[in-house]
Order: sequence, then C-alpha cells, then structure tokens
Amino acid sequence: MSHPTPSAATSDSQPEDIFKSAANLLVKVVVVTAVVVGILIALAVMVAPEHSGPYRAEMTEKAVVARIQKVGVLSFGEAPASGPRSAEDLYLGRCAGCHTAGLLGAPKLGDKAGWAARIATGFDAMLNSALKGKKAMPAQGGGDYSDAEVGRALVYLVNASGASFVEPKSQATPAAK
Repeated sequence: MSHPTPSAATSDSQPEDIFKSAANLLVKVVVVTAVVVGILIALAVMVAPEHSGPYRAEMTEKAVVARIQKVGVLSFGEAPASGPRSAEDLYLGRCAGCHTAGLLGAPKLGDKAGWAARIATGFDAMLNSALKGKKAMPAQGGGDYSDAEVGRALVYLVNASGASFVEPKSQATPAAK
C-alpha cells in the first residue's frame, strides 16, 4: 500500500503558519505591555506632588500638617483657672471619676444611705478628709485647689446625697440650713 505523500505545498506552509502565529503573539504582547505602561505612567502623573490637577491642593505642606495635627493634649495637672469655678465644675473635673461609679469604696453621688454616716460627722470633719485625703482618696482628690474650692465641691456632692450644707464663699466652714 502506498501512503500518500504530503505535498510540497503542505509541508512548506506549516513553518510559515508557526512563524506567523509567533509574530502575531509577539505583536499582541508588545501592544498589551505598551497599554499597561501607559496606564501606569498616567496614574503616576496624577498622584505626583508636582501635578497641577485636583490633587495638588491636598498635597501642600499646610494641608498635610492640618490633616495630621494632634487631636488632643494630655496634661498632668490643672490648667490655671480663668475665674471662679463652680462647685459642679470642680466635682465633674476631679471628684466624679470615683464618686459617680463608686470606685474604691467611694460613696456615690446621690446615695443617701452611703453618705449618711459621713454627713453625721459634720462638714468640718468631711472637709478635713477631703483636704488631707482618706483611704484611697488622695488629698484634694488629687488636684490642686484652694480650701474654699474643695469645700464648695464637697457641699455640692453631699447636698446631692442628703445633706443640707450651705456652700462656703471664701471661708471653708459653711453654716447648716
């Protein structure tokens, strides 16, 4: 039996098709690479600080500093008072941390039963404890206040808890109502 022999035209066309396919593939790879590089260059130009487009204003030194400025300040100690502080401000600023939640055995604001025995000792004894500290409470609640300020905060706290002391004006000893 004789096998058909491939014609010369068929055997010659196969290498041409392979080279044509390789050339087409190479052209496609070059075109895709060029497009990707073009996109990357366009993106780089858009975000560059020297760019004069819409992003330039956001990249100025003043804008960057404004975005990263500190949010708050941690201060140890009290800021100097600009005027007389109210008894409520003093309570909220120094006493409320413990006396609102009852931390470390501190009697809570408004707890008449918790304050009754302390109120019975009188204002002077309570003021002495507030000024010098007692058990877990530091002197002046850890602040730096005048005796009159501590006295006013104490009256605010204990009056909300069942006492009837008069807030001291300049002296530390109030009169009972």
